[in-house]
Amino acid sequence: MSNLVQKYNIPGPRYTSYPTVPYWNLETFSGAKWKTSLKKSFDESNEKEGISIYIHLPFCESLCTFCGCHKRITKQHTVETPYIDSLLKEWKLYCNLFGSKPIIKELHLGGGTPTFFSPENLKMLIDGIFRLAERSREYEFSFEGHPNNTTKEHLQTLYDVGFRRVSYGVQDYNEKVQKSIHRVQPFENVKKVTQAAREIGYESIGHDIIFGLPHQTLEHVEETILKTKALMPDRLAFYSYAHVPWLKGNGQRGFKDEDLPSADEKRIQYEKGKELLSKVGYEEIGMDHFALESDSLYQSMISGELHRNFMGYTASKTKLMVGLGASSISDSWYSFAQNVKSIEEYKHLVDNGVIPIYRGHILTKEDQKIRQHILNLMCRFRTSWEKEGERFPELPIVMGKLHEMELDGLVDIGLNELKVTPKGQPFIRNICMAFDVLLHRKEPETRLFSMTI
Repeated sequence: MSNLVQKYNIPGPRYTSYPTVPYWNLETFSGAKWKTSLKKSFDESNEKEGISIYIHLPFCESLCTFCGCHKRITKQHTVETPYIDSLLKEWKLYCNLFGSKPIIKELHLGGGTPTFFSPENLKMLIDGIFRLAERSREYEFSFEGHPNNTTKEHLQTLYDVGFRRVSYGVQDYNEKVQKSIHRVQPFENVKKVTQAAREIGYESIGHDIIFGLPHQTLEHVEETILKTKALMPDRLAFYSYAHVPWLKGNGQRGFKDEDLPSADEKRIQYEKGKELLSKVGYEEIGMDHFALESDSLYQSMISGELHRNFMGYTASKTKLMVGLGASSISDSWYSFAQNVKSIEEYKHLVDNGVIPIYRGHILTKEDQKIRQHILNLMCRFRTSWEKEGERFPELPIVMGKLHEMELDGLVDIGLNELKVTPKGQPFIRNICMAFDVLLHRKEPETRLFSMTI
């Protein structure tokens, strides 16, 4: 395994979309084309499956130096109400475009720190969304909570408006690691909010654990998972720290590169963590995710409904996902669009009745075929091209790139199908890269992605 890590540990996308953002064709994209694709998707899917909404709440009181998300650091909570006003204005712009009342199947609050906002203001936001929308019969609402500032009032208020899933960012329980990433949160804080969510009635509680953090050792990962066992969250994200300090403004400069575990050390951390999680009773779901058999994420994997988008893995697919808030990305299935990142510019645009996108991509027929193959691999560890509509001209080149992976035991290639072996699952990003024809056509001249291992 050590030799394979050295061989395949290269920069690569995490494939929350295809094409990946650096390969969007900005020249063929326009706001008018985006609106057309959005309306098409809405008309096709709203009554059948509903739509998804991601709301980006960018504010944090302090900077976590492992985080690569778009955020604004402030202790001034006067920013809450004006930002919510802008979110609701943006939502109204979309609803006016739809022409009929949207039916929301999935809604997720991300950040930033959603629990930076007061319970009252979060309720005002959700109530405002549903003044113009309806709930699907089988809806799933979730939010990301910071263990240090998520109160019982937050949990109860959001439960009362329909939330049944919450995820907490744990990262690692070792104090030295926590200090190095500026995220000090004792186990007792995580225990308190996990138990509070259970007492209120949340059906799915998730913890996020990261390996490969600065100063992190194998013993730290083991300690974190053993403590996690005491709480038994319903699902876990157990993923590699993405070190991308060259991206502007992400704050990943609070430690030195030599403070990070090596690729081999990270792989050992992953393998040991995966082994421990399996012993505890967690099943591996796609890439970097684990769940108990009772959780909807596991059940969706068994039923073949597991999906992956800009929110990560979800228990079901909607064709249309609308991203609200500064930097949010929307997916109409036929195109992608990203909002402006500056909060001030975002507010200015929506105040003037403009949907605040600044870039995007219209998917070609080829894009749509390859995206489906990558989704199949990410969600089911297999894909096929038996039907004519599943094939594309560069498929022989893709097979050539996969040949060495087959020799290494990472994939099994049949006449018209490919299966990822258990040995190959840790290298799923590399396997997906073989299908990424845009990446093949134009290798990046500068560093764009984190390492795959």
